Amino acid sequence: MNREEVLQILKENRLLPESRFGQNFLCDEDIISDIISCSGIKEGDKVLEIGPGIGALTRPLSVMDISLTVVEIDKRIVSYLETLGLDAEIISSDYLKLLDYRPESYDIAISNIPYYVTTPIIKKLIEDLSSCRKMTFMVEEDALQRIMAEPKTKQYGPLAVIMNTFGRIKKEFTVPGSCFYPAPNTLSSVITLEKANDVNVSSAFSDFVSLCFSQRRKKLLNNLSSHGKEAVLFALEKNGLSPDCRAEELSFDLFLKLYNDIINS
Repeated sequence: MNREEVLQILKENRLLPESRFGQNFLCDEDIISDIISCSGIKEGDKVLEIGPGIGALTRPLSVMDISLTVVEIDKRIVSYLETLGLDAEIISSDYLKLLDYRPESYDIAISNIPYYVTTPIIKKLIEDLSSCRKMTFMVEEDALQRIMAEPKTKQYGPLAVIMNTFGRIKKEFTVPGSCFYPAPNTLSSVITLEKANDVNVSSAFSDFVSLCFSQRRKKLLNNLSSHGKEAVLFALEKNGLSPDCRAEELSFDLFLKLYNDIINS
């Protein structure tokens, strides 16, 4: 789907991009092909796409030998997609409010994520899709910095911890604003997240990590005070951590160890 096709579709169907949904429609056929290539999709996979828009990825995905489900918040676009006769299940919903969609059955997830919901969408996908083999995201540059952040940096926070607990993050390539309509003012990047272990990232673990970072200038001991000072001190000592340490000092793996020692002890 190129820029001319996107403009024609939007005009013919009166689909003005909605800023409240962060809509920037992908219109570069090479980028579309590259995203699908790095997504790791295999024959017979069950694939979940969040935010299909007017179908830049959905159209080529729907002709592959896979089972495809797409979730779209914009009812206007859902109506348009339903006219295309795609071999896909189309769910009209805000993904963040979606509950009963058999998440444990998906092998692959793929999404061009609006910046304003990057963290909650990735968090929900990781928590819900326990059997997912690989996820592919288009994210804006600011989000990428938080995703790829290392300990002891200002950008390091819950998103980086949760994603690294799930698996391996890889930046695949950069996408300039000219590849979208309308063109955003920032660069975007395509990243992949490949499951690397048997750990399932629960919502309880995600909440625990968020609590650790809730007040960054405070000691971890204070942020976790609701779990009991003695229990927290014991877990810190067990893992070779100072009682004065802060969340940003911890490596990715230590959060899971602390969680298991404090919550699951």
